[in-house]
Amino acid sequence: MATYILRRILISIPVLLGITLLTFVAYNLAPGDPIDAMIDPSVAMDPVDLQNLRESLGLDQPMFVRYGLWLGEALQGNLGFSYRTGESVTQRIADRLPNTLQLTLTALLIAIGLGIPLGIVSALRQYSRLDYFLTFFAFSGISIPSFFLALGAIYVLALKLKLFPSNGMGDPDADLYFVERLHHLLLPALVLGLDRVASFLRYTRSSMLEVLSQDYMTTAKAKGLADGVRVWRHGFRNALISVITIIGLSLPALFGGSVIVETIFAWPGMGQMAITAVTQRDYPVLMGVALVTSVAVLISNLLADVAYAWADPRIRYS
Repeated sequence: MATYILRRILISIPVLLGITLLTFVAYNLAPGDPIDAMIDPSVAMDPVDLQNLRESLGLDQPMFVRYGLWLGEALQGNLGFSYRTGESVTQRIADRLPNTLQLTLTALLIAIGLGIPLGIVSALRQYSRLDYFLTFFAFSGISIPSFFLALGAIYVLALKLKLFPSNGMGDPDADLYFVERLHHLLLPALVLGLDRVASFLRYTRSSMLEVLSQDYMTTAKAKGLADGVRVWRHGFRNALISVITIIGLSLPALFGGSVIVETIFAWPGMGQMAITAVTQRDYPVLMGVALVTSVAVLISNLLADVAYAWADPRIRYS
């Protein structure tokens, strides 16, 4: 297993380099540059001053030279400085990353805690009214855009019913700050996780139905095994492979969805920072966000592969 993990880490290095290169090229081929975002278009500026400003930011260098300089600094742990504020990108990410991880991991726990049990129930009650209702719920959750769901949740749960606050992370000076933070976290995490709830429900249902139709499940029932033992020990564990796969692939979707959810709920995470950086064409910040997100996705895929061996003893990595 250790050899396999080491090999996967080594393979991830060129993958990560390719991701950063493509991301850097895409950002720099987009119309405009950071100078356009900094200056007031209604005020005429001397072309010499504009050129000096570009040189001070290194934007006069060829694209691949700038990528090489960025990569060399990134390998030393320096992700550069924001064009807009002059702050260290590493420090900005360190400040924002915990907030995004709180949001995405809470959303993932909600999705796992609701989606998988509901998928099992739906499979065990196939073609019942409950199964049809859960199927309708799943397709609705997948179909509704996250921004529309977020606005609807704010209107109903925050403004009308006043069950949750509509934005922010809470007052850091509150007496029970943990409770205050959790109260502000639940609504955006629920909105972010609902799409994953629907996906987990459908995949778990499909996997369980396939397993329940296998001969060994019929044999287990004929031997008189209790339904709980038969479903959980023999059925669910064999259905876990597909479920683990979709959980591992959910992290990119959660990070992508957090961009919208963080912006709507004014949650100060990396998604909100990325939106601001896009509008300001702040390339160092965007590259830092892309690098951290790519590393998180590669780690999640590795963990999913390792979890396969735990779920199914027949899988062994040499």
